[in-house]
Order: sequence, then structure tokens, then C-alpha cells
Amino acid sequence: MLPIEGDTIEIRSYKHNGSLHRVWEQSTVLKSTSQEIIGGNDKIIVQEGSGHAWRTREPAIFYFHHQKWFNIIAMIRNNGIYYYCNIGTPCAYDSEALKYIDYDLDIKVYPDNSMQLLDEDEYEEHRKLMKYPFDIEQKVAEGVGELKSWIYQGKGPFQAQFVEHWYEQFLLHR
Repeated sequence: MLPIEGDTIEIRSYKHNGSLHRVWEQSTVLKSTSQEIIGGNDKIIVQEGSGHAWRTREPAIFYFHHQKWFNIIAMIRNNGIYYYCNIGTPCAYDSEALKYIDYDLDIKVYPDNSMQLLDEDEYEEHRKLMKYPFDIEQKVAEGVGELKSWIYQGKGPFQAQFVEHWYEQFLLHR
């Protein structure tokens, strides 16, 4: 079962050991296929696994793929689009939420298309602590490589008009 266009869903990320990492409340589904789920949200509450909650500051378009080891959040700010990309398992959807396992590494992409790999120390710490299997480490590395390739090629959400198109669709659903 997949969500349908217009549905409001939660997005939940977990850690490798099964603990809840983060919950994004009230995100709107804009496209849902057997390959990908695209949606949007604006100033929503994010609940950390620790219990701490905060609110996002800007509208965002999110992109999840059912086979890729990453997901992408495009944050629409006054000075351009910033992308926050999570390295994690392909997404799964059930009646509760859109879910994935977060593997710590992130790539931030700036409006000038420069990028920064983040949280390598967190990845190393959790890799040892939670004893990530070798096949997971390989998938994480492949995810980082494929994501960088998408960024360089302007593929998927990094295409010139992608965010603009889906943000317009998001505004129509509000």
C-alpha cells in the first residue's frame, strides 16, 4: 500500500538498532509511485527520538526512493535552495508512516551547488557501536557515491525546475 496524492503522512527515521531517531509530522504527498514519493511541508514539528521537538523554518520538498540508499530534502530559503540529503535505507511505507533507517552520513548542497559531507564522526561511532554489517557499509558507500553523482549531473531533485514545479504543486494542496 502506498500513500496517494494529497495524503498527509508522517516521516519516521530509525537508527540501525531500531530506536526511533526522528519524526516529521504532517507532510503532504504530491506524487506516489512504486519508485518514488515526493512531497512537501512547511514549518512543521519535528520530534527527536530524545523527546526534544522543534519546528522547521521554511517550506521544503522531499524526495524518497524505494530503491535508493538516500533521501533528499530541498529547503526553500530566501537566498536559494539548500538540499539536505540523508544516507539511509530505501524508504518503506505502511499505514503508520513513511520509514527508513538513517545511517548518519549527510550531504548538504548549497545554492552554488557546492557540497559538504557531514557527520562522518557520527557514522564511525555508530558503525562500531551498532556493529554495522559489511553489506550495510557497502550500501552506505554506494549511496554516497550515487548521491554525489546525482548532484554533479543535476539528476532527480537536483534538476533545475524540479523544486519549483513541486513547490507550486504543494501550494495548490494547501
